[in-house]
Amino acid sequence: MWRPDRTGSKQTPLNTSKKFSQKKNTSKKRKKIKIFHTTQDCFHSKVEEDMITRFSTTMTMLRSSSISSPSLDSLIPRQPNSVNPTRNLISLTKSPLPLNLRYSISMNNQNLGTVCSSKSDNGSHDPSSSQGGESFFRGVLANMEAVYLSRNPTAKSVLELVGSDEQISYDHFAFRTFGVNGYGIDSMARFFLDFGYTPREELRFPAKKLRAFWFAPPSYTISDGGAGVNGPLPRIFISELLVDQMSPQTQEIIRKYTENSGSGNKYAALASALGTLTWEKPLYSEFQQLARESEYAAWTLVNGYAVNHVTISAHQLKSKLRDIKSLNQFIEENGFRLNSEGGILKVSPDGLLLQSSTVADPVNFQFRDGQIESVPCSYIEFAQRLVLPQYSNLPSNEVKEHHRRDGFEVGNADKIFESTSKEQLTRRAA
Repeated sequence: MWRPDRTGSKQTPLNTSKKFSQKKNTSKKRKKIKIFHTTQDCFHSKVEEDMITRFSTTMTMLRSSSISSPSLDSLIPRQPNSVNPTRNLISLTKSPLPLNLRYSISMNNQNLGTVCSSKSDNGSHDPSSSQGGESFFRGVLANMEAVYLSRNPTAKSVLELVGSDEQISYDHFAFRTFGVNGYGIDSMARFFLDFGYTPREELRFPAKKLRAFWFAPPSYTISDGGAGVNGPLPRIFISELLVDQMSPQTQEIIRKYTENSGSGNKYAALASALGTLTWEKPLYSEFQQLARESEYAAWTLVNGYAVNHVTISAHQLKSKLRDIKSLNQFIEENGFRLNSEGGILKVSPDGLLLQSSTVADPVNFQFRDGQIESVPCSYIEFAQRLVLPQYSNLPSNEVKEHHRRDGFEVGNADKIFESTSKEQLTRRAA
């Protein structure tokens, strides 16, 4: 078995004997889970220990099968040398992915994608066999959403405001990660891959030293016309900081916390659903060092795997708010500030993907040295996907999601990232 080097320049053999020894030692002594909670720290919600134990046990069982999941590398669609003119997706890379991007997720666990999109012997989907797995998956999403809403009053208020007369569907959930020590995209992605998601496109942000992948949900889901996490499953957008490109001081801080967090990267989804960091709280001076170099890095240090934002699918709304310009106006008229970076409305070059977002809520965070400071939390985004030109003649009542512009756009996303920036938060407070 081979473990791709993060730089993509080499491949090194995986020391399976060491891995076996680590597992054996772990089985002899299970460390008690430490729960952090404080009235002044919104980032560590008080959660019953037995809930964590049950959740963790469930996740461990799901990963204990001897059947191997496909790697991320094997699931990334192969790209031809020239762009296929019939392709609906906007290609974000003009050539096949470089080797250092086509890393694999090494997982000796069951591919639960078969649970979410199983087929009967005659080739048709079997709802009964997928219902249990999907019910669990939606439960995890619901816990992630609950933590997100408990920390972000703006997002909660906007969802209540828009949802009072509408049935809300989510376009995507977004997460931020550190691309080092196994804490990058793959650490959060493996949970979604288990439940039938597939990696689609890679995006790069050189100025911010970031990269991202987005993942498409399984085509067969049991939503029964529900709303929110009970509606159509959202896309997943996971980004990571390219830690190796940061200054030595910043690298040292990030590596210290990720290296000392044990196997926390294996439970990224669990950490997100429970609202806890997988590493100890940082010092305020360390947060300041990261913030000076990368506000993304500082945000991730204190928020960890928490949902960075959820996105309302504007075109799925029924009222005039289905037009994102009307939605933006409605949001601002109700006293909420929108991210102004590059203009309120972010438009893709093809004009088919329109996005906007609020500014992140600032919250008080108690650092390990006892200092309490305001830091950015999360925000809420809005997206309108227009119908692709080849389907423009379809009657509006026949237009489905796959008839619309899919994927993401680097230019739009680069500006949406600024929703947690100091400049936008300062503007919000003005």
